[in-house]
Amino acid sequence: MNAPNFSLSRLKVACANCNLRELCLPVGLSLAELEKVEELVATRRKVRRGDALFRAGDRFDALYAVRLGFLKSTVTSSDGREQVTGFHMAGELVGLDGIGTETHSCDTVALEDTEVCVIPYQRLEEVAAAVPVLRHHFHKVMSREIVREHGVMLLLGSMHAEERLAAFLLNLSQRFEARGYSRTEFVLRMTRAEIGSFLGLKLETVSRVLSRFAQEGLIEVNQKHVRILKTEGLRAIVAGQPCPGGQ
Repeated sequence: MNAPNFSLSRLKVACANCNLRELCLPVGLSLAELEKVEELVATRRKVRRGDALFRAGDRFDALYAVRLGFLKSTVTSSDGREQVTGFHMAGELVGLDGIGTETHSCDTVALEDTEVCVIPYQRLEEVAAAVPVLRHHFHKVMSREIVREHGVMLLLGSMHAEERLAAFLLNLSQRFEARGYSRTEFVLRMTRAEIGSFLGLKLETVSRVLSRFAQEGLIEVNQKHVRILKTEGLRAIVAGQPCPGGQ
């Protein structure tokens, strides 16, 4: 009796402070299933700031769950221009771009020292087939990525610069909050040029709009440190409405 309890306790302690617990510890798993899941994410890899987790053209053989740190994904056009396609923080999966073709289609680079859990895809498929709850959770993760991509398409296709920046800050706020961090105060790990690339805006436009938000009392900006003062004001901008005075 004591041995199973000890094993379960060890698994929970190992994952207690990990942002991957939603992926790795779906509700309703047996101890045997928990041990299978633990084996999936037992391998970790550190990626130093500026180094690539993988490059476009690399063979796809694993997914990566961000445990610590921050990364960006980029694609390069035929004329050599780099386009940022996404930012990834703790608790998110990267590498999904390679599932269909078995080759990665983008570069994913660490914006700060980062640690990821390496999840071999073939092994993931085997375990998911044996653990339906895990398979369901993995499908939910993929669905969230699709929804996020649709949101970016809407952002770039129909919003003005102010609306794009407001939506970007609100999205970061929600993602930080979901991971137990402050939703109103955080550090931007990416540069303003990278934000501009992601949002389809020039560097000067990003700086101008952030300064305007600060002047209007919506946010405070100190280099990369951002504090949101009026969440509802940013939401009103996204909705194309006049900025309310309250929070």
